[in-house]
Amino acid sequence: MKAGKIVLALLLSAVAAASMAKEEEVTLVLGDQARNLRSLVEASGVMKDAPYHYRWANFQGAAPLFEAQRAGAVDTSYAGDLPVLMAASGGVDLKIIATNVGDNSANGLIVPADSPVHSVKELAGKTVVVSSARGSISQHLLYGALKEASVPQKDVSVRFVLPTDASAAFNSGQITAWATFDPYLGIAEQHGARLLRDSKGLTTALSFVTATGSSLKDPQKRLAIADFARRLAKARAWGIAHPAEYNQVYSTLTRLSPEESKAITARISHGIRPVSTEDVARVQQVADLFSSLAILPNKVNVQAITDSSVFEAR
Repeated sequence: MKAGKIVLALLLSAVAAASMAKEEEVTLVLGDQARNLRSLVEASGVMKDAPYHYRWANFQGAAPLFEAQRAGAVDTSYAGDLPVLMAASGGVDLKIIATNVGDNSANGLIVPADSPVHSVKELAGKTVVVSSARGSISQHLLYGALKEASVPQKDVSVRFVLPTDASAAFNSGQITAWATFDPYLGIAEQHGARLLRDSKGLTTALSFVTATGSSLKDPQKRLAIADFARRLAKARAWGIAHPAEYNQVYSTLTRLSPEESKAITARISHGIRPVSTEDVARVQQVADLFSSLAILPNKVNVQAITDSSVFEAR
């Protein structure tokens, strides 16, 4: 009996070693926006002993990130709820695997410091630039703010501009009002931009880690992606507990001064966790709303693009 147990233990050990060897051959391409995830991972050190290879692919906004995911150029991505819905509606092969609980103040509608506009209601008849593309979290904010102020959407002209281009135009006085998100929002505020409305009470403030469908079909990549999601959750918890250390790494990667980046890192997230049924229900409401507004090209069943089992995969 004892000999049998020893043989079984050796077999299990051999299987585990073989599995780890295969995982070490895996390379993940991690899609990121404005180095948000990379700064967190590097500051926390959670990926130092990852049993697989990885590299970062950085994008200035969700639209180009999801185009990369459509092409299978990244294994994971990270974006707000509406951009994820927009991508899925447009045929991007993805699955929601983890939820990031964001901060509503990280998405804002701003005007230059000397602007004569002092309320959302005064945007009627004016042009508002939205970053980064149709179906962004900033478009969600703008539409919610207009509805709250009883301003018909047709009374406002909307232009979609990628954040870096919009930032340059805003700083040179070419933009009347700009709906954007951190870090671009925080940088603009540091330089005197005036906030008309943030997204408190207007959006879910949920964002998601998604995985490319083809990557999840690869058993070893699936395990690596699951491990990455869990490490991200640990990294967020570390960042919340160590704000100064996190801010220092973030400022270095983004080339902002520690003072400039402090307001951004302070409101970047309240934690990453598995996707809940409540998350799915809340985002389904967003999907239904923007489908009715003809923003989403096709209806989205949020449950169908969610795989809550990935986070716990071992």
